[in-house]
Amino acid sequence: MMQITDLQKEQKILPLLRLGFRPFFLFGAAFAVIAIFIWLLMLQGKSDFTPFGGGYWWHLHEMIFGFASAIIAGFLLTAVQNWTGISGIQNKSLLFLVLLWFIPRIALIQPNLLGENITMLLDIAFLPAVAVFLGKPIIKIKQYRNLFFVPLLMLFTLVNIEFYLALMSPENFSVQLSAYAGVMLITLLMSVMVGRVGPMFTANGTQTTKVTNIAWLDKATNGSLALITFYLILHPLVAINLQVLGSLFILAAMFQAIRIARWRPWITIKVPLLWSLHLAVIFIVLGLFFIGYSYFSTELSTSHLWHLLTIGGMGGLILAMISRVSLGHTGRSLQPPKTMSLAFLFIFIAAIIRSFLPLIFPESILSIYQASAGLWYFSFGIFIFHYAPMLLKGRLDGRPG
Repeated sequence: MMQITDLQKEQKILPLLRLGFRPFFLFGAAFAVIAIFIWLLMLQGKSDFTPFGGGYWWHLHEMIFGFASAIIAGFLLTAVQNWTGISGIQNKSLLFLVLLWFIPRIALIQPNLLGENITMLLDIAFLPAVAVFLGKPIIKIKQYRNLFFVPLLMLFTLVNIEFYLALMSPENFSVQLSAYAGVMLITLLMSVMVGRVGPMFTANGTQTTKVTNIAWLDKATNGSLALITFYLILHPLVAINLQVLGSLFILAAMFQAIRIARWRPWITIKVPLLWSLHLAVIFIVLGLFFIGYSYFSTELSTSHLWHLLTIGGMGGLILAMISRVSLGHTGRSLQPPKTMSLAFLFIFIAAIIRSFLPLIFPESILSIYQASAGLWYFSFGIFIFHYAPMLLKGRLDGRPG
C-alpha cells in the first residue's frame, strides 16, 4: 500500500508544490522558451545581457543544466513515488529544490547579482540535492535497481563542473566537448527510461501485444551510449580520436534503430502521445548516425547536426513525456489537447530546419535560426498554454499528487 500523505494534509499544500513534476515541468518548459529567445537576441546583437561565461557558453550550459535538468528532476522526483510507494518530495522541501534551480538561472544571466563563486556553487549544488531526495526512499526500501539514477545525476554534476573548468582552464577543458558529454548523458538517460516504458506505453495505447525486451539489445543500446558519454567526459585526460568517436556514434545509432524497429512505430500513427515518443527516438537514431558520419566527412558540419539530437531527440522526447506524465498525474485521461499534435510535429520540423538548412543555405543562417526557434517557441508555448492550468490545480480525481 502506498504511503501517500493523507488527503486532508495535502489540500493545505499549494497544488504546484504537491509533486515534483508540477513546478519543474512548468518552469522547465517556460525556461525552454525564454532561454532560446534570449539566445536569439544575443545572436542578432539586440541584447544587453552579458551572461556568465559569455553567450555561447551560457546557451550550451543552460539548455542542459537549466532546461533539461529541470525536466529530469521533475520526472525522477515523480517516478520515485511510483517505484517505492513512499510519498514524493513536496511543499517546503520541493520549494527549496525549485529555488535552488531557479536562482542560478537568474544569476547566470546577471552574474553581478550574486557574484561568480556563489552563482557557480548554487548551480552545481542542484543536481546533488536532487540525488539526495531521489536516493533516500530508494535506499529505505532497498530498491537498488533504481539507484542507478543517483550516480547518473552525479555524472551530470561532474559535467557541470567541467563546464566551469573550461572557463578557468581552457587549455585542459573544452566547453564544446563538455556540452557534448552533457547531451549524451541526457540521451543515455532518455534511452534507459524509454526502454523501460516504451513497449508498455505502445501496447496499452494501441491495444496490441507488448513487445518483449531483449536483454542483450538493451545492454548494447545503452552501453554504446555510455561508451560515448564516458569518452567525452574523459576528454581532459584522453585525446579524442574523431574517427573512433564517429564509429561509436554509428554503432549506437544501429542498436537504437534495431530496438525502435522492434517496437513497430508505424502502429502508433493514430495516437499522438505515442507517435511523438517514437518519432523522438527515431530522431535520436538520425542524430547519432549523422553526427557519427560527420566525423568522416568534410562536407557536413557536426555542430549543426547535433541539433537532430538536441531539438528532435531531446526536445521531442521531453515534450512527449511531460505531456503524458502531466495528464496521468493530474487524474486526466491520456488524451492530450488536439493542438498538441501540432506542437509535437513542429518540434521535429524545427530539428530538421536547424540541422540541415544551414548546410544548404549558409547565407541565410540567421533566418534559419529564427524559423527553427519560432517552431520551438510554438511547441513549448502550446504545452504551457494547455498544461499550466492542470499543473496549477489539484488532481481531477481528488487523489494526492
